[in-house]
Amino acid sequence: MGSTRKTAVVTGVLFLVTEVAAIGGLVLYGPVLHDAGYVLGPGADTRVFLGALCELVLALAVIGTGVALYPVVKRQNEGAALGYVCGRLLEAAVIVVGIVSVLSVVTLRREAAAAPGGDAASLVTAADALVAIHDRTFLLGPNFVLGANTLVLACLMYRSRLVPRPLAVLGLVGGTLICASATAVLFGLYEQVSDAGTLAALPVFAWEVGLAIRLLAKGFTGAGGTVAEVAAEGPGEPAQLPNTCEKWAASPETVGGHSLAPR
Repeated sequence: MGSTRKTAVVTGVLFLVTEVAAIGGLVLYGPVLHDAGYVLGPGADTRVFLGALCELVLALAVIGTGVALYPVVKRQNEGAALGYVCGRLLEAAVIVVGIVSVLSVVTLRREAAAAPGGDAASLVTAADALVAIHDRTFLLGPNFVLGANTLVLACLMYRSRLVPRPLAVLGLVGGTLICASATAVLFGLYEQVSDAGTLAALPVFAWEVGLAIRLLAKGFTGAGGTVAEVAAEGPGEPAQLPNTCEKWAASPETVGGHSLAPR
């Protein structure tokens, strides 16, 4: 298995991990996010801790996708590839802020239980503020920043044909929709966790899962994957090969009648 094929497999696995961890974290956080009296009750701290662990895995996997893809996509556009890595780092950082806010609610609940008789109204207000911080990080990270990152990566994939173009188009559509949906949520048109929000998130979910399956099954087209699909899609910008002897042999440059191919 070549290095590019290994990169495709690692990236595919990391994208699947992001999806599983994101869903797991959202489900496990249920009690603290939806129970206004959580800070005063018996709590479900173990469940919340597991949710935080899922989101920590999510943040690491998000960074991993950017780092793993960089050596491949930088051959298409190094600036955009670097921007994608930085965008994934920003997305992960926002997720970590949300983790800290949720864990702080658990800390408040435990301190209130250890010292009964405190101001219940103040505790509930503080807990609500921390949950609101998590909700906003969820809007900014896995929506706005995710949408921008998706557009960058899908554009790189579309231009280079490292994956089939219909899949790249799905990413372009998904990134646009999730950004538009996040804007609508920001201005109060509907709730983030709602039917409209879920429908807007489905294309980007399908893009990431489809990309993961594609990379695991066949790798990158024209770079350790299947070159035949490029010809089948018709004329356009071909996938760029790595800077290797094989690339020079396929199309050697000449200056003054002398080949620049390495000897």
